[in-house]
Amino acid sequence: IMDEDQNSMLKKVFQMFDQQKTGFIETTKFVNILNTLGQQFDEDELENRIAETDSNNEGKVDFDKFCMIVTPFMEEDDDEAMQEELKEAFRLYDKEGNGYITTNVLKQIMKELDNKLSEDDLDNMIEEIDEDGSGTVDFDEFMEMMTG
Repeated sequence: IMDEDQNSMLKKVFQMFDQQKTGFIETTKFVNILNTLGQQFDEDELENRIAETDSNNEGKVDFDKFCMIVTPFMEEDDDEAMQEELKEAFRLYDKEGNGYITTNVLKQIMKELDNKLSEDDLDNMIEEIDEDGSGTVDFDEFMEMMTG
């Protein structure tokens, strides 16, 4: 059973990969999604879950089915692991160790996570995160964006 945090995090992830706001995510994106979440998973097991959940072979799933597929792969003490992964990622991009990354760098990260994002999508996401318009994002803002 998911807790509130996990549910809202999964909603964020779902929205991140459902750019067109169709209410569906293509099943081909699941490998990418689980990698983004930093989860260990077995690709065969993932394929089986997708096949079970997407029994009509539509190649896409709604949020509930998305949760059915992703949740079993979520590790229990997720938050700490997730925070560590995000700290690592943040450190990689904060090369000077300033404690922040530029919104341009953040755009690159977002593009890597989902190459279907348009410039507008990216700008909108950046605007939401960089509320003060500083052009930089500190770890807390980054964390907030990635975990909700």
